[in-house]
Amino acid sequence: MADKIVHFDIAGPELEPLSKFYSELFGWRVKDGGGGYALVETGELNGGLAESETTGVNFGVQVDDLQAAVDKATQLGGTILMPVTDNGWVIKAQVQDPAGNTVSLIQADQKPGA
Repeated sequence: MADKIVHFDIAGPELEPLSKFYSELFGWRVKDGGGGYALVETGELNGGLAESETTGVNFGVQVDDLQAAVDKATQLGGTILMPVTDNGWVIKAQVQDPAGNTVSLIQADQKPGA
C-alpha cells in the first residue's frame, strides 16, 4: 500500500485572511492554535494555517520507516530540511523535493495534528 497524506500546512504572511479564505471557501473549521498557527478541521484531513514570511503548502506523508524515507528522498535528489525529530507530539522529518517543495515525513505510529 502506498504511503498516505495525513496532514497539511498552508503558510502566508497574515493568518487572519488565510483563516477567513479557507473557512468561507470550503467550510473548514479554523481555530487558533497559538503562536501564529491555526488548526484546521476539514472533516477528512486535518491541517494548519501558519503565519510566515514565506508562502507555500506543505503536506505530511505517513511512512513506516522514517529514516529509510529520508534516505530515499536524498537518493532521489531531495534535500534534508529537518532530520528525524521528536517534537513531543509527533516524530517527523522534512525534506525538500528537487523543485523546492517541502514534504513532512511522519512516523506511521504517530497521530499528526493531535
